[in-house]
Amino acid sequence: MFFSVVIPTYNRKPILEKCLKALENQQLAANTILEGYEVVLVDDGSTDGTVDWLRSPTTHFPHVHLFQQDHQGPAAARNLGVEKAVGDTIIFIDSDLVVTESFLQAHADALIEGEKKLRSDRLFTYGAVINTSNFDQPTSEPYKLTDFSAAYFATGNVAIARKWLDQSGLFDTRFQLYGWEDLELGVRLKQLGLKLVKCPEAPGYHWHPPFSLDQIPLMIDREIQRGRMGVLFYQKHPTWDVRLMIQMTWLHRVLWGLLSLGGRLNERTMAPFLQWLIDSGKPQLALEAARIFLNWYNVQGVYAAYADALKDEG
Repeated sequence: MFFSVVIPTYNRKPILEKCLKALENQQLAANTILEGYEVVLVDDGSTDGTVDWLRSPTTHFPHVHLFQQDHQGPAAARNLGVEKAVGDTIIFIDSDLVVTESFLQAHADALIEGEKKLRSDRLFTYGAVINTSNFDQPTSEPYKLTDFSAAYFATGNVAIARKWLDQSGLFDTRFQLYGWEDLELGVRLKQLGLKLVKCPEAPGYHWHPPFSLDQIPLMIDREIQRGRMGVLFYQKHPTWDVRLMIQMTWLHRVLWGLLSLGGRLNERTMAPFLQWLIDSGKPQLALEAARIFLNWYNVQGVYAAYADALKDEG
């Protein structure tokens, strides 16, 4: 077994450095089936000096192989990474994820144990993603209830045999905006009969800066983008399960409409309360409160994009 860790990156140089250093510090067991690993880093058109830094003589990451593309989104970047990878097993993580030194070994062990237990190699392993705003020591963050994910296939932290990716057709590069390209691939992997095997021994620590009000415009834009990509997801797989995932149901419309008071609780009206929470040392609670209107924007974006799609079809 040889791992290729595929990482798309776009303008994340500070945390990317921590991500790559953690991968260089992997400790593999002496009797492991894991023969080795590489890190396939795909720069998706960064403008923050990422490529120049990686090519600098003072930057030393022996396992890293760098590839570049124009800014096309993570789906195209991951596809390029898989194409360039030499491993028989692919691990997907994001470039703002920091792992522990036993990360790769834990995934390898879970893949082997999962195959024995299921008596089949139709599986992939998932390590939890723990959100943190601690830049200095991201791996010190404890697991929280808000870190729970029910996603079947999320590329923040998964290991999967390359052959299943090839059979599934890889990522759909029409997903160029934010969201859903990994879960859409997950639908196709599920159709191949693959089972999810959880691997709690391989957590990844997803860093993001502490929540502040100036992040809100970008977050709203991402929710609208996610709504548009959600409709593409539904057009490919028009099922009730997908409608639930993308929040395109009357239940979500009513729920977030009520919680946001029909959009009256928004980034402007809630700003004083959110800032008070931030000033009180509770930025994570402020973020959770902001999800009231962020989800409202997402639902509105879904239905607007769906209306446009119906017009195009007509």
